[in-house]
Amino acid sequence: MNNQRKIAVVGLGYVGLPLAVEFAKYHKVTGYDVDVGRVDGLRNFSDKTGEVENSELEYVSKNLELVSELNDIADCDFYIITVPTPIDDAKEPDLTAISAASKSIGEILTVGNIVVYESTVYPGVTEDHCVPILESVSGLKYNEDFFCGYSPERINPGDKDHRLPDIVKVVSGSNGHVLDIIEEVYCQIIKAGVHRVSKIKVAEAAKVIENTQRDLNIALVNELSKIFSLLDIDTEETLIAAGTKWNFIPFRPGLVGGHCIGVDPYYLTHRAQKAGYDPQVILSGRRINDEMAQFIADKISQLVEKNRGEQKKRRLLILGATFKEDCPDIRNSKVFDMLVALESNGFLVDIHDPYANSSEVEKEFGIDLLDDPVKNLYDVIVLAVKHKEYVRKGHEWIRALGKKDVFICDLKYVLPKNQSDMRL
Repeated sequence: MNNQRKIAVVGLGYVGLPLAVEFAKYHKVTGYDVDVGRVDGLRNFSDKTGEVENSELEYVSKNLELVSELNDIADCDFYIITVPTPIDDAKEPDLTAISAASKSIGEILTVGNIVVYESTVYPGVTEDHCVPILESVSGLKYNEDFFCGYSPERINPGDKDHRLPDIVKVVSGSNGHVLDIIEEVYCQIIKAGVHRVSKIKVAEAAKVIENTQRDLNIALVNELSKIFSLLDIDTEETLIAAGTKWNFIPFRPGLVGGHCIGVDPYYLTHRAQKAGYDPQVILSGRRINDEMAQFIADKISQLVEKNRGEQKKRRLLILGATFKEDCPDIRNSKVFDMLVALESNGFLVDIHDPYANSSEVEKEFGIDLLDDPVKNLYDVIVLAVKHKEYVRKGHEWIRALGKKDVFICDLKYVLPKNQSDMRL
């Protein structure tokens, strides 16, 4: 690789920080984020996302410069943009952050620079949306003065087994020569290798369908769980039985949140509708998954009343607030939708999570997390997230938090079947 290439990673969240750290293991790199507090924390070798160990930050500190001023990356020539691409309240793509990042880079862009996007988008965003911003702000011409690429992120928050260097990287470029350079840059840190595609739109499409496929598979088992609950059939036992066939894909029902699976399909359907096609299957799957929080809350209410009798106010404890296990990420967590539905059904709800940041939860959802659940207090306990701490403590610790006749709902199949009163 050309060691003179100056790399800047724009956005130091779940995607950008691991990327910057990996590059810093080989040569100098600059990490840029507009959040001054985030940059200050990283300078003190503390990553609140938990994706990078503090010792690892300290190890690469000589090569990793962390900045919050745009001028501090003005001398770079290879920009990697890793900012969030959420959806808005209408479930439409929110390109605010990626537009702002493009504008910022446009202000410092110079001849010969390469801009690579990693943020998840619908096909066409890089060249139809971001490139015009870069051209307008910089006054430079695309594919003559500057160049672009797209390499979709595949970070899996909280996953310590599948790390950035171990996951094949899809790469694309605005022309063949630029693609060669982008491949060379990423090959230095990606041990699993890279996969080249012919154009940027292919790479964008590949990313958005990865999570759409997973979303639809989960929607199928969520719908099956609804059907089986009406037929008095155990969903987990049935899925295990079906799984004895070699080509059965193992998925389990549950809440579908987070910044990827619950968001990316809307990017694809948005673009499809703009092209004149009304997606049927994808949106149907999204509706099923978005309805699961209410379905679970209603099922808990029905079973508690049936098995424990009527009572005006019952105390209920939710164990787990993040969108997935063993990480602090609360973005688009459907646990909070379930909490609201349970409160609407008359429960007095508390929530505990050993990983989630209390101040972030309060800011985002207006809810106070428990520091430590009180024993012998709860009528109902809902195990919502399969954190390893809950698995380690086991059913005796969980049951001790409830009253003698506590009703336990295990949404994640953590407990033995005979230790819970409800599963999906």
